[in-house]
Amino acid sequence: MAEITASMVKELREKTGAGMLDCRNALKDTDGDIEKAIDLLREKGITKAAKKASRIAAEGLVESYIHGGRIGVLVEVNSETDFVAKTDEFKQFVKDVAMQIAASNPKYVSREEVPSDVVEHEKEVLTQQAMNEGKPANIAEKMVEGRIDKFYKEIVLLEQPFIKDSDKTIEQLLNEKIAKIGENIKIRRFVRFEVGEGLEKREENFAEEVAKQMGK
Repeated sequence: MAEITASMVKELREKTGAGMLDCRNALKDTDGDIEKAIDLLREKGITKAAKKASRIAAEGLVESYIHGGRIGVLVEVNSETDFVAKTDEFKQFVKDVAMQIAASNPKYVSREEVPSDVVEHEKEVLTQQAMNEGKPANIAEKMVEGRIDKFYKEIVLLEQPFIKDSDKTIEQLLNEKIAKIGENIKIRRFVRFEVGEGLEKREENFAEEVAKQMGK
């Protein structure tokens, strides 16, 4: 299988306007053939969605989702018109996104939002891990690239597998909705709350706890 380089992904993205993850996946599926990758993106309706991405989306909905009284989510998803925002299709999509955030706890909407210092720190840690495993520098570099992609999938909403269909990412689901509805749709921002998150929790010494139970 051909090696998929960053320059190949960049070239395909410039030609189609599709997202980085969609471009990388298309190149993998076509063994690095740019023209075949373009056709594949067109077949999936992704290039159609990408053309709409530059259009202003200032309408939409703010959806709330509470899970078990312990996790709460607010998410804003934008559409081009209020008419689309009121459709059942759009409302269900926004609800699915809110549930995704509650279940998978992403930190950012897109890869572009992740601060560069966060990425560099993660790369340093992953590089050291690979070196500790005794890997040569060239192999370690490839390992880090793969592990960084996994890191993004954990923290970036658009790159996470959809909880209702793990064969597609949230970005792929979004592009499907854009192609079907015929308007640009953007997941703009979200906030997630979890009971007790960030607070110090009381921990007792196990030996002391046993001693108390034994009446000592």
